[in-house]
Amino acid sequence: MLIDEVEFADDASTTPKAEHTTVNGNSSTPKLLPLSSLSRHPSVGPSEQKKNKPPDTTANLFSVLMSSRKENEAWKEADVVEDRSFRPTKANGGRRKAPFYKVLQGMPIAVDAFKYGAIPGVKAYFLTHAHSDHYTNLSSNWKNGPIYCSEGTANLIVHMLKVDRKWVHSLPMDTPTLIPDTGDVRVTLIEANHCPGSTLFLFEGKQTTNAGDSTFKSPFVGSSQMFRYLHCGDFRASPQHVLHPAVRGKKIDHVYLDTTYLDPRYTFPPQPLVISACADLAKRIASGSSLDEKKPNSMTSWITTSRESKEKEKAKPGRILMVVGTYSIGKERIVKAIAKALHTKVYCDARKAAILRCQSDPELHAMLTKDPLDANVHLVPLGVVTSDKLKPYVDRFNGHFSRAIGFRPTGWTYTPPAGSDSNPSIASVLARVPKNIFSYTDLRPARNSTPQLQMYPVPYSEHSSFLELTCFAMSFQWTKMIATVNVGSESSRGKMSKWVKRWEAERKKKSRDFVVPHRQVDYW
Repeated sequence: MLIDEVEFADDASTTPKAEHTTVNGNSSTPKLLPLSSLSRHPSVGPSEQKKNKPPDTTANLFSVLMSSRKENEAWKEADVVEDRSFRPTKANGGRRKAPFYKVLQGMPIAVDAFKYGAIPGVKAYFLTHAHSDHYTNLSSNWKNGPIYCSEGTANLIVHMLKVDRKWVHSLPMDTPTLIPDTGDVRVTLIEANHCPGSTLFLFEGKQTTNAGDSTFKSPFVGSSQMFRYLHCGDFRASPQHVLHPAVRGKKIDHVYLDTTYLDPRYTFPPQPLVISACADLAKRIASGSSLDEKKPNSMTSWITTSRESKEKEKAKPGRILMVVGTYSIGKERIVKAIAKALHTKVYCDARKAAILRCQSDPELHAMLTKDPLDANVHLVPLGVVTSDKLKPYVDRFNGHFSRAIGFRPTGWTYTPPAGSDSNPSIASVLARVPKNIFSYTDLRPARNSTPQLQMYPVPYSEHSSFLELTCFAMSFQWTKMIATVNVGSESSRGKMSKWVKRWEAERKKKSRDFVVPHRQVDYW
């Protein structure tokens, strides 16, 4: 996570020529050629790298030698500006200063930095997704500059926050696009595998300005070098990210990394397997299929702990209600999987339905119904699926459903197995990949569940697990990782930095094109 140590891109000569097309009705906005044309350009070899050295190699060497000290100073500066006790006044300029990691080095671009107001020198504000901790302070009063994001996110912030459409520019997915007033920086949006509309941003261009509030300036502004920055926002890392044609085979200078679960304790199971397990469990419960009662801790043995309760269940006819907790935006994939398995409609309130219709998901839209009795799956806020709130919700439909099953999907419900290594080697982490499995038998009801009201904690997150972060970091070329989550203390940053250094050391042992073997393209 060094601030000034930069290793330059190795194929600057392959930048394609631009052609003018329309983005959001602006015919003067140039748009780069499709990715299919980029893939035909060969990468530049070592001889070309030598031609691209910065003109002042002495200054370059000095910045590398000083980078460790400057990194620490930059983080201390960030700690000061992120002080939670800060209140805007005339004396401090009426706005909180943006830490260095919110503004791309040498570019007039800020990402997820709306709470800092009008940032000096920034010409383009990017939003990775429509979660409140990323769009803080964005509202109908926004007038600090153009906002760039995916179409889904654009629809959401206009609908939820009433941001004036004139500021919002939706960009196409998987297509390099030139951004106006940024010194010809191009950006490619890549599906983040987080909530609907979420994206990674791959920025490519020269350093042209020292924008932002940080006192630490780049020595490479004005050079002819091309830089690549991959901003991950929030994401669930998968092989699709490193195999994407915009990333594969290229060296990334800076990776702004979602480090929510950068801790060996959080190696929860692959997302697709958990989704499938929830759908399988719901289908088996709804159909009355027998489950494996040989497992003493399985949910089946718990449900049938006595002959009396078993007979009562048989005697009570009726439908079973599946209640799935979700965020305001996110977790919808579990809802869809369960509804498809049960061949039923999905009910949610009008506010949630309006949010869902902002998203480009015709399959989910077709499932929605306004009648709660017309659906065996209800989509509710995650906070409803708790021991004290689920029962009142289900009681509203008393007499219409024989019992209810609640699913509470969140990564924080994951408990590492007993005896887990808290300080594993990278090799041992990668060895876990084929062993990281999950099925419906791994879902266990909460202790306070009853035969009529069962609640299942589901180890499901839309952030990368530690295992996935390691696989991701080991599967492409990069120079520097910059943590963006859990960076509020020197201790936390130190723990994460330790893993980044281990990834870097292990990655150097691999071939340039090494990718951690994966079981499916959507998970390791």
